[in-house]
Amino acid sequence: MCHPDRLSESEGKQLTDILARCPKLAAADRLVRNFGKILSTRTGQHLKDWGTVVQGLTTHWNSGPVEGRVDHIKMVKGQMFGRAKLPLLRKRVLLTAVR
Repeated sequence: MCHPDRLSESEGKQLTDILARCPKLAAADRLVRNFGKILSTRTGQHLKDWGTVVQGLTTHWNSGPVEGRVDHIKMVKGQMFGRAKLPLLRKRVLLTAVR
């Protein structure tokens, strides 16, 4: 579960032996390595059929901060489930938004 360059000599040999014995695992290894290269070099144009993934890998804009905020609101809502109504949830969400 690490970068292939970081494997020790014995681990590299063991991986080579395993991949030689199982063609399906070798194919999966190739796909994972190629996908890893696409992610690390942000060359999403190689995934033309994946739409949103291409946008995420080829542009500098993303919805990460918005998604993080939505997750935070859901967490607060879950903590308050059955204990309070919308006005208190709204107040808690707005108070934590300042941070």
